[in-house]
Amino acid sequence: MADMHDTTEEYLENILEIEEEGTRVMRARLVERLGLSAAAVSETVGRLADQGFVELADDRTVSLTIKGRELATKIVRRHRLAERLLVDIIGLEWEKVHREADRWEHVISDDVEEKLIALLGDPATCPHGNPIPGTLRDVSAPSKISLAHAPEGRFTVSRISERIEINDEFIALVSRAELTPGKSATLLSSDSSGFAIRSDTGDYTIPNAVADHLYVTVPTR
Repeated sequence: MADMHDTTEEYLENILEIEEEGTRVMRARLVERLGLSAAAVSETVGRLADQGFVELADDRTVSLTIKGRELATKIVRRHRLAERLLVDIIGLEWEKVHREADRWEHVISDDVEEKLIALLGDPATCPHGNPIPGTLRDVSAPSKISLAHAPEGRFTVSRISERIEINDEFIALVSRAELTPGKSATLLSSDSSGFAIRSDTGDYTIPNAVADHLYVTVPTR
């Protein structure tokens, strides 16, 4: 039963995170994100629909019901609180916290969540810059400009998509280049091979797949 419970939470969490990226949630996107077969994803999504967590449209899009959104929001909140605890209090390396928080999010109780919020000062965002649902602090609207669409020149990293966090190679590159929230760098040029940037630690070529999911702010001109 625990495995089934965790699977439900994992699917709902990923659906909510895809929504956060401004992308329509299709079963094909869940297949890509979860690394599972199309048949396995279709079976689980069908079960979630039967249980009232999601709705399936004729165009194959998946949307959360009120019941599903409530559970998804709770899991995302606990995941991002766990990430803050792991970085701010425990001192785990920044690039490792996402996978570790995946384990923690399913076992944090209501009482522990309340204590975490108090201990951490009700943080507005996770260490990757993504908003923590339910915070009482004012949260500025997250940047929707990806590095892939930024003009050449200085930029400041605002947030890192979950798509980067779940890819060990991508998150290692972002960490090595210190493209973490609040850090600034310079976009030098771009071509079919990627985006040439200069950060505090040197020059790097950022692949398109990373640049598409690395959100930045640029100075107003």
